[in-house]
Amino acid sequence: MNSPKRATSKEHGPVKGGAAVTADLPTATALKLWVVLARSHDAIVEVLKADIDRHDLTIAEFAVMEALYHKGPQLLGEIQKRILVSSGGMTFLVDRLAKRGLAERQNCQSDRRARYAALTKKGDKLMQSIFPEHAAVIHKAMKGLKQSEQRELTALLKTLGKEAGRLAAETPACKAAMAEQE
Repeated sequence: MNSPKRATSKEHGPVKGGAAVTADLPTATALKLWVVLARSHDAIVEVLKADIDRHDLTIAEFAVMEALYHKGPQLLGEIQKRILVSSGGMTFLVDRLAKRGLAERQNCQSDRRARYAALTKKGDKLMQSIFPEHAAVIHKAMKGLKQSEQRELTALLKTLGKEAGRLAAETPACKAAMAEQE
């Protein structure tokens, strides 16, 4: 009994599901890096999510609180850029934190349209109590790499992110979004 031959393309290598899979080494390396990076990120997020869940917060809520805890009151747009959520998502998060008495909105004295978010005393007290433990959880999650490797990877990922950001800024969708902000 003959086994079916796997479809191949001389230019692209094995064909899966009718689509050619690129087999040149630089592309294969980039694809592998993306998969490993995504899986590593997901695994670390699961560790951090478990820690944050203990305090009845979502990762996004914690991100807002962490930004306010370390940077003080900020414009909603500044936090939005820092934690990578939409403006509607930012409003939703601050509303949820405000309802729980953990954050509040403050008016901007120089621009009536601008709004700041700030931690309340209750929110600041919560962050003072949970952040040191959270930092320890992050430290533990990163122990798969030596400290020197963590520094090296940080530098490499910054370089990668800057180039990806440059490429993203060149896309038509990004250019249109930037034009809307002006």
